[in-house]
Amino acid sequence: MSHAATTPRPKTLKTARLPRGSAWGIALASVLLGSGIGLLAGLGNKVQWGLLAALLFVVITYTAAAAVEGRRQARDRVATSVVWVTFVLAVIPLASLLYETVKRGAKVFDGYFLGHSMGVVADTEPGGGIYHAIIGTLEQVGLATVMSVPLGLFTAIYLVEYGRGRLAKAVTFFVDVMTGVPSIVAGLFVLSFWILILGFDFSGFAGSLALSILMIPVIVRSTEEMLKLVPNELREASLALGVPKWRTILKVVVPTSIGGITTGVMLAVARITGETAPVLLLVWGNSFINTNPFEGEQASLPLYIYQQYANSSGEGAAYDRAWAASLALIAFVMILNLVARGIARWKAPQSGR
Repeated sequence: MSHAATTPRPKTLKTARLPRGSAWGIALASVLLGSGIGLLAGLGNKVQWGLLAALLFVVITYTAAAAVEGRRQARDRVATSVVWVTFVLAVIPLASLLYETVKRGAKVFDGYFLGHSMGVVADTEPGGGIYHAIIGTLEQVGLATVMSVPLGLFTAIYLVEYGRGRLAKAVTFFVDVMTGVPSIVAGLFVLSFWILILGFDFSGFAGSLALSILMIPVIVRSTEEMLKLVPNELREASLALGVPKWRTILKVVVPTSIGGITTGVMLAVARITGETAPVLLLVWGNSFINTNPFEGEQASLPLYIYQQYANSSGEGAAYDRAWAASLALIAFVMILNLVARGIARWKAPQSGR
C-alpha cells in the first residue's frame, strides 16, 4: 500500500477563530465587570475602574483566544489588545482635557473676548479679552520661527550631507544637550546676556530669543532624521546626471522630506507656544496693546493664562478668562498644525507614473 493512500488528508485548512466583533464584546464585558468589581470593592475613583477594565480585557482576550484558537494565536491577540489598551489610556486624558477646556472656556469665549484687551479692566472685574495677548504670541512665536528654522534646517543639512569628523560630532553633542535645556535656563541666559550685559530693554524680541533657543534643537533633530530617510539612490541618480550637490539637496533631498520637516517645525512651534517662564522673565506682560515686539513690554497667551489664574482664587471672571485663553491657545496650535499639513501635502512630491 502506498504512502499516499495511508496518510489521512486534512478535512479543512481553516482553523478555529473567534467570531468577528468578539473584541468589542470582550471590551464591553470588561467594562461592566470592572465597574461591578469597583462598586463591590468600594473604589470611588473611576480611574481605578478603568484600570481594572483594561486588565480584565487583556486577561479575557487571552483566555478566550487560548481556548478557541490556541496559545500561539492567543499571545498574538494579547499583544494587539495591549496596544489598544495603551492607546485608549493615552487618549482618555487628552480627550478629558479638551472637553474640560471647551466646557469651561466657552463661558466667555466670544468675539468680544477675542477683540479686546484687558486695558483698564482689573483682573477681578468681568470683561476684557485676549487681543493684546494674541498679538504678542503671534509676534514672539513668529520671530522665533524666522530665526530658528533657517539655522535648524541648515545645521541638519550639514550634519547629514556634509558633516564628518570632530566638528560634526561636537555639533551633534551640543544639539542633544540643548534638547534637554529647561525653558527657564534659556530665559536666564538671554536675560543675563541680552538685557543685563548688552543693556537692551525687556521686549517681545527678547522673549523670542529664548524661544528660538528652545526651537533650534527640535528642528535640527527632526529634520536630520527626515533627511536620513531619503534613499541614497535618489542622491546618486541626481549626481550621476551631473547635478551639483547643493542643487541635489535643494531640488531632490529637501522636497522629498518636506512633509517630515514641516511636521518637525510645527512640533517645535507647538512646544514654544505654551512656554511661560521665558516670557515672564523677558517680556513681563502688558495689559495694553503693544504691536512693536522690539520695544516695551508685551503680553502673550501663556503668560495671560498664568496671570489670570493666579489672580482668580479658583473662581470669578479671571478664572473664566484663564480657561477661555487656554481654549484659544489650543485652537491656535491646532490651526497651525492643519496649515502645516496642508503645506506639506501641497509641497510633497507627486506620486504617480
